[in-house]
Amino acid sequence: MKDTLQVGMSATRCITIDKARTVDFLGEQLCVYSTPSLVFDFEVACREFLLDYCDAGEDSVGTSINMTHGGATLLGSVVDIQITVAAVEGRKISFQLVAREGAEEISRGEHGRFVIQVDKLRAKVAAKAALTASPALPCVA
Repeated sequence: MKDTLQVGMSATRCITIDKARTVDFLGEQLCVYSTPSLVFDFEVACREFLLDYCDAGEDSVGTSINMTHGGATLLGSVVDIQITVAAVEGRKISFQLVAREGAEEISRGEHGRFVIQVDKLRAKVAAKAALTASPALPCVA
């Protein structure tokens, strides 16, 4: 990981709320930005920002998120996702998150990411997959 990543650096990503980002269980008149989509948009914004500070063979994974989501954001609305580096502790990066629709703040929170070596994670996941390749155990309800 490059040592040029600093606390206070920020980026803004502009998102247009399309059908795929909305809830589908409240009917067409309540087609609003879903919380899982907002989480995804925050994560993508942070990951894409960090890629500029990763060395070859590195990427980042999410480790935590804590946020509010208030205000109904309608289909077709434009949302600005702003991320700001709050802390850099080795490979652990913390972000402050804010999402706005125009002047209205619709979300605020924190997100943690960890810069990883892709090959090491790939090997770890493969080892876990090999262990779980045995017959599946039934879920206990």
